[in-house]
Amino acid sequence: MPKAVVCRELGPPESLRLETFASAPLGQGEVRVAIHAAGINFPDILMAAGEYQLKPPLPFTPGVEAAGEVTEVNHAAGIAVGDKVILKLRHGAYADEAVVTPQQLTPLPAAFDYAEGATFLAGHGTAYHALIDRGQLQAGEVLLVHGAGGGVGLAAVEIGKLLGATVIAAASSEEKLAIAQAKGADHLVLTSREPFRDAVKRLTDGRGADVVFDPVGGEIFENSVRCIAWGARLLVVGFTGGIGLARTNLLLIKGASVLGVRAGEAVRKNPALGVTRIKALTEWAEAGKVRPNISHRLPLEDYAPAMRLLVDRKAIGRVALMMG
Repeated sequence: MPKAVVCRELGPPESLRLETFASAPLGQGEVRVAIHAAGINFPDILMAAGEYQLKPPLPFTPGVEAAGEVTEVNHAAGIAVGDKVILKLRHGAYADEAVVTPQQLTPLPAAFDYAEGATFLAGHGTAYHALIDRGQLQAGEVLLVHGAGGGVGLAAVEIGKLLGATVIAAASSEEKLAIAQAKGADHLVLTSREPFRDAVKRLTDGRGADVVFDPVGGEIFENSVRCIAWGARLLVVGFTGGIGLARTNLLLIKGASVLGVRAGEAVRKNPALGVTRIKALTEWAEAGKVRPNISHRLPLEDYAPAMRLLVDRKAIGRVALMMG
């Protein structure tokens, strides 16, 4: 019988359980996918703890993205048994199989394996929406990326360089910065060695960053306001480091904007954004211009240690659960 990670009570990763389940019959227009890999994202951890915006009724299976092979189709146009696909879910990816609609599927890029497909659209989709739809990053501008060793941070470094920006990558270790440099970062800031706001001022001759990509929040956000250029856009992507407070006088003086980034919700409000985003990301992937960096691939039964890699900041890029 297929297995899934199940959340029956809200709490840390260790409170989840691996259980077997009976395969559900397909409804009209539905597709069954054998999942070969699932990506781990911070929203999975927050959702299991009851701390995310979306709060599914218990019990539920975490996981918003996966990749696998279509094994059964019930009158679903454009989908065939054997298709290799990426799954976009609100939850349910930490499992051996899933029943979905064609709208939740994207062809797996030919250059990607299943783990890369399962760790692609959430991180790179968020970075795309942040930098293009929200931040309107322009060629020649300075982009400061916080958490540049994380999954969305490295995606922002890649896409920032594709857009022609000068990218300043800030991270907590030399190892993380080495990967950011390999992804195209122009300048590296080791935050344990130099305050990033001093480094940004030094690297820009006092001008500051035009766009700030911040998946961390807390003091990172508060200090970012102190190293921005006129007309800067501060992108609030996450709050893994806490909720930051803005000094509104500094925002006023710099004519700056603070923009919230919710890539998934934006597509639910305006589906056309998702079509454009996936088309661009898929083309870049097929051309070899973007690719997730996966530091850890663990079996499904190691879901708790895998989730802990994100909590403890030990992942560089992405972590994937492997099935089968």
